[in-house]
Amino acid sequence: MGKGKLAKFADMAAYPHVFEYPYSVADDVPFTMKGRWCGDFFHNDHPIVLELGCGRGEYTVGLARLYPDKNFIGVDIKGARMWTGATEALHEGLSNVAFLRTNIEIIDRFFAVDEVDEIWLTFSDPQMKKVTKRLTSTFFMERYRRFLRDGGLIHLKTDSNFLFTYTSYMVERNGLPLEFSTKDLYHSALAEHPGTEEARILAIRTYYEQQWLDRGLDIKYMRFRLPRAGELAEPEVEIELDEYRSYNRSKRSGLSTSR
Repeated sequence: MGKGKLAKFADMAAYPHVFEYPYSVADDVPFTMKGRWCGDFFHNDHPIVLELGCGRGEYTVGLARLYPDKNFIGVDIKGARMWTGATEALHEGLSNVAFLRTNIEIIDRFFAVDEVDEIWLTFSDPQMKKVTKRLTSTFFMERYRRFLRDGGLIHLKTDSNFLFTYTSYMVERNGLPLEFSTKDLYHSALAEHPGTEEARILAIRTYYEQQWLDRGLDIKYMRFRLPRAGELAEPEVEIELDEYRSYNRSKRSGLSTSR
């Protein structure tokens, strides 16, 4: 029988590579690691990569295995899910992995200017009803700018056509440098050249990603850079809502389009 939530939370509290600062305590408990992740925890000067909304941590752990010369931090508020990746990393002795349990709305409280090189957004909730909750909105992009190095990379991997389209318009509207974009990752140029460095990301599939692939849904992926200069603006377009009901997501509106 698998562990219950209370047992998982007890494990997480004892894990040396897990930091728990949910919104409810973030104002009262000082976070001394800000600006000192590499020196005080990872004990190296390697680039830091965040996975925001890491869920079970499959991507955080998978990328850490592939890139031992980078440091990876998975961020999510749901500790019971995060326990899976945190436990794997601990058992495998992955010294380039950490997990931060907190609300992504306050992510800038935990990292200093230029401390992070890349951000991964893997299968984020598309938040079709509220713009400010989308992890590629100006609301979050401005927060990323506070700690992501100038021109740092943002990766978006999603099953949601709505979120992919919205982010594409965001990139276009603000002139953000787009390095790669595809609406069908597993039939893209990356898949056609499996020996390349970039194609290594195809080897990592989250639990829910495999469910969506089994349902015949295409996986979208894009990679773009976020310069620090310039004012960001939301795209003024109507975007068709996703028709399907994804795992653990429901379509809560009768509308057919949204901004």
